[in-house]
Amino acid sequence: MLITGSAVLTLGTTANTGSCGNLWFDTSTNRIQYSYFGGAWSAGGALITGRSRLAGAGTQNAGLAIGGYSGGACTEEYDGSTWSTGGAMINGRRELAGAGTQATGLAFGGYYFVACTEEYNGTSWSAGGALIVSRQYLAGAGTQNAGLAFGGYGAGFSTVSCTEEYDGSSWTAGGALINSRFGLGGAGTQNAGLAFGGNGANEACTEEYNGTSWSAGGALINGRFQLAGAGTQNSGLAFGGLNNTLTNTAGNCTEEYDGSSWTAGGALITARFQLAGAGTQNAGLAFGGYCSLPGVVYFACTEEYNVGIQTCTL
Repeated sequence: MLITGSAVLTLGTTANTGSCGNLWFDTSTNRIQYSYFGGAWSAGGALITGRSRLAGAGTQNAGLAIGGYSGGACTEEYDGSTWSTGGAMINGRRELAGAGTQATGLAFGGYYFVACTEEYNGTSWSAGGALIVSRQYLAGAGTQNAGLAFGGYGAGFSTVSCTEEYDGSSWTAGGALINSRFGLGGAGTQNAGLAFGGNGANEACTEEYNGTSWSAGGALINGRFQLAGAGTQNSGLAFGGLNNTLTNTAGNCTEEYDGSSWTAGGALITARFQLAGAGTQNAGLAFGGYCSLPGVVYFACTEEYNVGIQTCTL
């Protein structure tokens, strides 16, 4: 590569210059580096119990990992650097959904076509109102007192399109998804929900909920299922998942939603599916998951997504 002119800075370290758009030659590595504004994943503290098919809730600095395969009833709480043991679920299960915060969490559905709901108070779980439609591999959004459950895999081994809204004690029927699917990602609130991906007729489809009905949103760049999500309807984050049903290859791609379309974000460090997510688009959290190739691996690793000035090596 030939670079001329005074735009290239010469630095003796790999530290970025504190602003985006700078290009420099790093004399310590003899490599050219460039700073830009964008999102990137970094390693966080590992889960105590590695697992897949778990649920997530909360924020990057106050996350909640719930249930999962090989996790059973265990709950873990994240403080921004390490996970600690929380109160055990009443009914340990996998393929469930989560919502809310670390201090006011919500868990619902799960294997094997489970309808039960549990509420977390930061210390222990208590029974909530049962889902109208029992299901697994569903998605969730919202809060403990205003939760949203949608999609999934229901009794009779069929995909589910129904949506339910939680008021803190019971579920009521909401508007059905346009595309029934399971293993989808969810984000947002009860009145501004976001559904994306999933195993169905269109693995790239995105839908937006207004509290009453779903409408079509911008398609994912990479259609996939068994992915995780975070954020809001106008600032969503989708990451991980199976790339497609033919190869069943774990993916590491991340996409950011602006309320109308998806753009590529920084790739996960560890490609995986059946993982959980929490947080926001600018401060996301990914944890757990599964990799089927070349062998069966249940991940304990956690990654944190942050948007800001990043540095890449050319």
